[in-house]
Amino acid sequence: MKYPEEWKQMKVVLSHDWLTGMRGGERVLELLCEGFPDAPIHTMIHDPSKISPVINRHPVSVSGLQRVPGIFKTYRYFLPFYPRMIERMQPPPADLVLSTSHCIAKGLKPPPGAGHLCYCFTPMRYAWTFYDEYFGRNPLKKAVLHPILARLRDWDRRASERVDRFVAISEHVRERIRTFYGREADVVYPPVDVERCTPGEPGHDGYDLIVSALVPYKRVDLAVQAYNRLRYPLKIVGTGTEYASLRKQAGPGIQFLGWQTDEQIVDWYRRCRFLIFPGQEDFGIVPVEAMACGKPVLAFGKGGVRESVRDGQTGLFFHEQSDTALCETIERASSMSWEASVIRRHAERFGTDRFIDGLSKSIRVCLEDRGGTG
Repeated sequence: MKYPEEWKQMKVVLSHDWLTGMRGGERVLELLCEGFPDAPIHTMIHDPSKISPVINRHPVSVSGLQRVPGIFKTYRYFLPFYPRMIERMQPPPADLVLSTSHCIAKGLKPPPGAGHLCYCFTPMRYAWTFYDEYFGRNPLKKAVLHPILARLRDWDRRASERVDRFVAISEHVRERIRTFYGREADVVYPPVDVERCTPGEPGHDGYDLIVSALVPYKRVDLAVQAYNRLRYPLKIVGTGTEYASLRKQAGPGIQFLGWQTDEQIVDWYRRCRFLIFPGQEDFGIVPVEAMACGKPVLAFGKGGVRESVRDGQTGLFFHEQSDTALCETIERASSMSWEASVIRRHAERFGTDRFIDGLSKSIRVCLEDRGGTG
């Protein structure tokens, strides 16, 4: 991977919400760690056993929550304490703080004279959006959480003012930043390793595929209901809090594969018929990985996926989050012809090189606006 020459001259501090697994946000951080090999990382908690060696090679500063017994399973319950924790951290002198944030990472106070660029996955998702999906519909719980979430939203707005320049992962997120923070943002799509995700042999092995965390807002339950009705084979890669519940609902044609390596996931992509994406995401790296392998994506037609999938060419959208709508879309897709080479070419526009080039331009403007040299 080739990184810009000016990155070698910069003193950078990285800020990330928490390090408890290698999901899309951590893949972005991993690239930044390679581009800024001496950059320290500030984060709430860090589980080295779940994080890649590329990230673990960097000095990692954590909050006091790291010492709480069982924190890696309960860290989301400590959300109200995060703002104070991140603000207490003291980064070393730097030219730039580069935060990768969907929660509180952007709240790190930059050292004197440093610029702050936030690569924003979304404004604080727990406080602004997907309330019911995260906290449920219990009226008592809502009454208790209402003032807490109001304080978090207030803090989130104030923390956004410390950011010199926002970069959003999609137009969808840029609109959220405009709505919640009153700020403009560049758009740089997340990096997808299209060199690793490549088409396999023509055809498929007759199954459809989900690759997802098994948590409520991903709406994997819709797919389970749909495939129970259709009796088509479905394989589900991933783990999460909904694993046991989903297995109880699933019929014999649905197979749960649990956690899989990157290499195994690429193999599942290559041999599937369709990638099923029933949730609403801020962007969605998984659909692009599947398309890079030449596979069509059947997705709920809201959120960032509308920017990555071309309806009728690289996949199909369904516009109601119901098992009936998904069933109809699966049947329609089954009757269509799909060109793997066309799908693959479309996915290439989300490659890593484009991400680095776009982010580099935003960093340059951020530092120039502050009068830095970069």
